[in-house]
Amino acid sequence: MTLRKHPGDLLLLGLFLLPVVVVAPALPWGSQGWLYSLAELAGVFALSAFLLAGMLSARIPGMDPWFGGLVRLWTIHRWLGFSAFMLVMAHVLLLALATLPMSLGTSVATLFPPLSHWEVWVGWAAFLNMLVFIAPTLGFIGTLHYQNWKRLHLLSAPALVLALVHTLMLSATAWVWWLLSALALAAIAWRKLLSPRLARKPYVVDGIDKLARDVVELRLRPKGKGIRWRAGQFVYLTPMDRSLLAGYGEEHPYTIASGSGDDELKIGIKAVGDATRALLDIKPGAEVRIEGPYGTFFENAALAQKGTGLPGEPRKQLWLAGGIGITPFVAGARDRVGNTVAQGPDACLFYLANRPERAYYLDELVRIAEACDGFEVHTHYMNEHGVITRDYLAERCSDFAERDIYLCGPPGMINHLQTLLRHEGVPAHRIHTEAFDFL
Repeated sequence: MTLRKHPGDLLLLGLFLLPVVVVAPALPWGSQGWLYSLAELAGVFALSAFLLAGMLSARIPGMDPWFGGLVRLWTIHRWLGFSAFMLVMAHVLLLALATLPMSLGTSVATLFPPLSHWEVWVGWAAFLNMLVFIAPTLGFIGTLHYQNWKRLHLLSAPALVLALVHTLMLSATAWVWWLLSALALAAIAWRKLLSPRLARKPYVVDGIDKLARDVVELRLRPKGKGIRWRAGQFVYLTPMDRSLLAGYGEEHPYTIASGSGDDELKIGIKAVGDATRALLDIKPGAEVRIEGPYGTFFENAALAQKGTGLPGEPRKQLWLAGGIGITPFVAGARDRVGNTVAQGPDACLFYLANRPERAYYLDELVRIAEACDGFEVHTHYMNEHGVITRDYLAERCSDFAERDIYLCGPPGMINHLQTLLRHEGVPAHRIHTEAFDFL
């Protein structure tokens, strides 16, 4: 079912297994060599995973739906990197164990030979590079600043090159590694060198609507041909205004708040860091660069229902939004205004906020609900009602547990709602959420 919904997974699986198919038959699998063969196989799996993680860094707009959206693609990328790191350690350990029966000295010499065996030391250099950029991203040293995380990831390129040199010097089947490395290095070159010039489209800030003290909506106009998008998608925005106090030239992901038929690209931004706080002061006429769109937020329900093989009309939807997580639902609501094609199934939106003045888009959403059949808006204020409960949902949307459910908001809200929905028996494939942590 997963491969049918996400055909890109089949491509990844084929590329991951290709080196194993080529290398494994040539390994000495006899009674004396099976442990050494396992060590070599762990190294093969490690480099395969590392190369695939490199390929997935390309982030080409339009390709992420093959893998279930950019958030899922990033998750696969992260797990491939983690798996590569763990498999390298398994490779080293198994090599030590395979040579230990000969003598302890032989085992040590295998791992730490004279410097003349430079190909082995290149492998250690690759491992140390991986240790520097992978271990911190796994939370071993706390939460990383977004830009520090991105800078650390630049070490992936030299780590990959060193790992390839190590393998090519010791492998009898070099062609398979040349093939995969060409794909991985091309992806990295596209992301780091070419995409900033070729994939990012210039836009101009046409206006700024202040929604709250720390929230604005930017209205953007393309300088040339702009992008086309669907409700629920997001873009990477890079400000090119040198007068900003922070964030110049830094790309960050933001959800599109415009309906798919709107003339302007609208981005809702809340100050949550230096770069977003600086954008609150951007001036009309300033240039930004836009890359995308990405994401399959509202498409996930259709994919999940299609994947079951069950016929029938699309299920009604329940939208649960908090904070700046309201933006994909604003886009979905705006899509319903004067656009019968984009109406979609009935939707019931619960706007979760601490207090009324933090419900930034509420007035507009209520007007849309009054004008459009099949769309309802309800509010829930934490300072009046506490955390949202099952009874609160059921009183206003009695069939909420039978709907496709979309969540977007702060992590605490998402965790609470997922627990509540699972307790009500809502299956995981009907709960859809996206998060931009280190995306």
